Amino acid sequence: MNSTLQRLAAEFTGTFTLVFAGTGAIVSNEISGGGLGQTGIALAFGLAVWVMIATFADRSGAHFNPAVSLALAAAGRTPWSQVPGYVAAQCLGAVGASWLLRTLVPAARTLGVTPPSGSDAHSFVFETVLTLVLMLVILAVSDPNRKPDPTAGLAIGATVALEALFAGPVCGASMNPARSLGPALVSGEMGHLWIYLGAPCLGALLAVPFCRCNRGAACCSLSSTTP
Repeated sequence: MNSTLQRLAAEFTGTFTLVFAGTGAIVSNEISGGGLGQTGIALAFGLAVWVMIATFADRSGAHFNPAVSLALAAAGRTPWSQVPGYVAAQCLGAVGASWLLRTLVPAARTLGVTPPSGSDAHSFVFETVLTLVLMLVILAVSDPNRKPDPTAGLAIGATVALEALFAGPVCGASMNPARSLGPALVSGEMGHLWIYLGAPCLGALLAVPFCRCNRGAACCSLSSTTP
């Protein structure tokens, strides 16, 4: 059985890598005058998620996202007692990645902060829906009642890349409070942070009853909690 320290180290490292690679792609695109483009940025986030899930799924479950940890606990997949530690490790990993990017690329202006292109309400709804869809995919591919799927990480990473590809220019497509928190704290650009803390959590939690409606109560029930 994995120790608490191993699980927290996995969540820290996975979230650190996700933020370092994903927001690092945004920084690279900024300083190169658009060399990567939205497609490159979306792929960086999606590939980082896929690779980290493949690396740490057997250690911590590979959440790398406070909203995912909350929803998995609400679905009975993760004990509530693990959530505070997971969220702390994820946020520390994100802040550490943003701090390192600031140190390595001091010319970067915002470090990949997620800004809304329209109104706050518009981006809040967008982020809620995007995270709901992402969480539905996570709940489906990790359903304890179905045969383990070796392509689960690919499905989740592809969902992140897809949503970042079409929604990134509109609302930032964060879907992850830690991913937004790190750049905002280190850069000091926190004007719209509340959107990216609240909407992903709401969307992820809403995915739980959606999952029950589509896959049955056994998909998300307290009986599926693992010790």
